[in-house]
Amino acid sequence: MSMGPAGRVARSMVRPHPETTRGARLRTFLHTEDGVPIDSVYEPSRVVYDASRPPGGDLVFVVAHGFTGAVERPHVRRVAEVFARYGAVVTFSFRGHGASGGRSTVGDREVLDLAAAVAWARERGHARVVTVGFSMGGSVVLRHAALRGGADAVVSVSSPARWYYRGTAPMRRLHWLVTRPEGRLVGRYGLRTRIHHRDWNPVPVSPTEAAARIAPTPLLIVHGDRDGYFPLDHPRMLAAAAGDHGELWLEPGMGHAEHAADDALLARMGEWAARRAG
Repeated sequence: MSMGPAGRVARSMVRPHPETTRGARLRTFLHTEDGVPIDSVYEPSRVVYDASRPPGGDLVFVVAHGFTGAVERPHVRRVAEVFARYGAVVTFSFRGHGASGGRSTVGDREVLDLAAAVAWARERGHARVVTVGFSMGGSVVLRHAALRGGADAVVSVSSPARWYYRGTAPMRRLHWLVTRPEGRLVGRYGLRTRIHHRDWNPVPVSPTEAAARIAPTPLLIVHGDRDGYFPLDHPRMLAAAAGDHGELWLEPGMGHAEHAADDALLARMGEWAARRAG
């Protein structure tokens, strides 16, 4: 499934009412370039003034969840609550997930979903945008930054480095879920995730290729040393591709993605983003 031309920034079809300010929580549906409605939530900043921190009033985090996640899932809401201490937060459900339309392409056309969310964040007046992605979302923020731009800093957590990886039992189960008709039924009715039946055509740019194209945008790669999906060669490949503009945090005892990122780690990521974005 091909994307639109690189460098073209997606625009949401939502225009906030003039009486809606950045201080209000807002839930709405954005529309991607290919017409998919994306369930999205804007959370105002809860930054408390602290002279030791950089100002966060113009900063917004756009959070890209992992596969089978959704905007209303508790772990996504917890991520948003922590990041709101450092800036405003936009969360959304990828296509095929939760209340969003369409079907999941497991990281391919999801770049369009993130582009619409970033455009919405800009429309709400935020000068600095940080994209933060987990697992599948981690690969999407890398490809979005490389192909689309529009982010002032990028945080990729628990991302694969290459496609079609089947080296761990969880990834073999995931491939069954995505590629088999009976697996897609489990995804639809058991996980509220509607998965597209078509193979990628063409195969998207890999996360490693994307990491090499992001400079000079600051990039943080975060990965747990107990990640059951992707072993440590994945983050190391991403960091090597990123070169000097990338930073790698290998977290002792951490597992995979949002569920494994505790509040202390999320706070460190928020501090990093506030200092490096713009």
